[in-house]
Amino acid sequence: MSNWISYYRNEGEEEEEEEAAAAETIGEYKYGGQDTLLFLVDGSRAMFDSFDDSNLTPFDMTIQCIQNVYKNKIISHERDLVGVVFYGTEQHKNSMDSKHTYVLQELYNPGAKRVLELASYEGEQGKALFQKSFGHSVNYSLGEVLWVCSNLFSGVHLKMSHKRIMLFTNEDDPHGQDSTKAKFARTKAADLRDTGIYLDLMNLKKPGGFDISLFYRDIINTADDEDLGIQFDESCKLEDLMKKVRAKETRKRILSRLNLYLGKDLTLTVGIFNLVQKAVKQPPVKLYRETNEPLKTKTRTFNRETGSLLLPSDTKRAQTYGNRQIVLEKEETEEIKRFDSPGLYLIGFKPLVMLKQYHYIKPAQFIYPDEFLMNGSTTLFNALLTKCMEKGVMAICRCTPRQNSPPRFIALVPQEEELDEQNVQIVPAGFHLIFLPYADDKRKIDFTEKVPANQEQVSKMKEIIQKLRFKYRSESFENPVLQQHYMNLEALALDLMEPEKAEDLTVPKVELMDCRLGNLAEEFEQLVYPPGYDPDGKATKRKQAGNGTEQPEKKAKIELSEEELRNHVHKGTLGKLTVPILKEVCRIYKLTGGGKKQELLDVITAHFSKH
Repeated sequence: MSNWISYYRNEGEEEEEEEAAAAETIGEYKYGGQDTLLFLVDGSRAMFDSFDDSNLTPFDMTIQCIQNVYKNKIISHERDLVGVVFYGTEQHKNSMDSKHTYVLQELYNPGAKRVLELASYEGEQGKALFQKSFGHSVNYSLGEVLWVCSNLFSGVHLKMSHKRIMLFTNEDDPHGQDSTKAKFARTKAADLRDTGIYLDLMNLKKPGGFDISLFYRDIINTADDEDLGIQFDESCKLEDLMKKVRAKETRKRILSRLNLYLGKDLTLTVGIFNLVQKAVKQPPVKLYRETNEPLKTKTRTFNRETGSLLLPSDTKRAQTYGNRQIVLEKEETEEIKRFDSPGLYLIGFKPLVMLKQYHYIKPAQFIYPDEFLMNGSTTLFNALLTKCMEKGVMAICRCTPRQNSPPRFIALVPQEEELDEQNVQIVPAGFHLIFLPYADDKRKIDFTEKVPANQEQVSKMKEIIQKLRFKYRSESFENPVLQQHYMNLEALALDLMEPEKAEDLTVPKVELMDCRLGNLAEEFEQLVYPPGYDPDGKATKRKQAGNGTEQPEKKAKIELSEEELRNHVHKGTLGKLTVPILKEVCRIYKLTGGGKKQELLDVITAHFSKH
């Protein structure tokens, strides 16, 4: 007998529970904790000058970008810590009383009030409000600004994982005439790196171009899992800035960390990632009725006879076999599930052409070298990747993902890195981990009935397919139900009058398709279907007549009075009538019913019960 106890959880218990869950999922790793992101925004006058016809200033682009990140985190990572700091302002507000630095929002969980506060600084009215509230100044010291940011991180008393500062500016040489300030800024940037705080530059458009080599090349620093050689070009559009921020802000959560055994004495460590994951609605959160606090559910097991509380060590696992109950210890049940030590064991190499599309059985994963557990893994991994791409082969391995998981045979397919015009990585370098099928996963389908099609019909269909082909990209089609759900939540949180309507990108563009096809559809219809065929018309069943010819099936005629129908409803014998008769009853009495018999019965019963 079990007793379910629900009560609200306090903040400390919630943190401990989530950290324990994260540790169980990803192991001992430095990214166990809460992500922390600080937006450092240049508030100097140059940020408020527009350089194109859109009248969108670099400051407006920055504010819109930060709002977008806030909204995404409210939905997906509401426990992350985010904050906003303005520098280059006349007014100042910070714990160190440093001049020209204004802490607008401390590091805290994202919320609707913060989004609305940022929205007040957009456009011409926002520009006037900023000048009235903060003002502009060029006498700031970026070193002191970074020092203020460092103290904001130090003031957080929770365990943090990623600690990141995003610097938005369109000034490429803020201390060009002051070598003392420039040197101090470089020193503080190095201190940030030493304390695990990474500084990313989001450089914006500037007349004459943004030259990163003048100052910021020695200031910015990147995380260990990022390419130090990649430097972003300046952002001229909001889409470019959003892409850069999303690439840096997105968390690189590792699923597991395994050893890749290339030989008896040759081993490296790799991390396994999900590059693509299905987006789903977050599960509802149960709240305590009186305080509206989140509930925490615990299960406790009690002895059925004595009512005493049972500890995990007091329970045993048992299996009934041959009318005999066999009791197993916990260690024995774990030993039964254990096949091999976790890891990837290299078996050999095969040409890539041997991997077929029908070998797909589940979504692939991605592996990347990991220096955290074994130094030199990156060098060895890159050498293996380069050779596999040169020879056009894939590595066949035996994979045991966890301690008590059965082994799987997998193929490591090499992939080369790709960058876009903004030098943002769009395809990472590494191996795709493809799960290979066992013999039981394969089946041979016997096509007993073949649909005859002549060569002319096949050729015409090929023309149609060729006309309707397009380059499919999964990220181009969003889930309309999910998007509408998030828009509803956003409208509720921001007190909007009504939510935006999500555009359903999965609906076919019929007009464009008809324009591309021209007369091909009609020509194919004439080749395949008999004359006079109407695909939009209602199909009628036909039955064989005595002379072998087909005749249309007659509609069911009913010879039941209203009183007889009421008696059927009263006695519960309405179900004895056939479906055609029930449909005719619905037609006569103008009732709307479905196509199934039970739906028809419900509609007719409800009608005669009311009248």
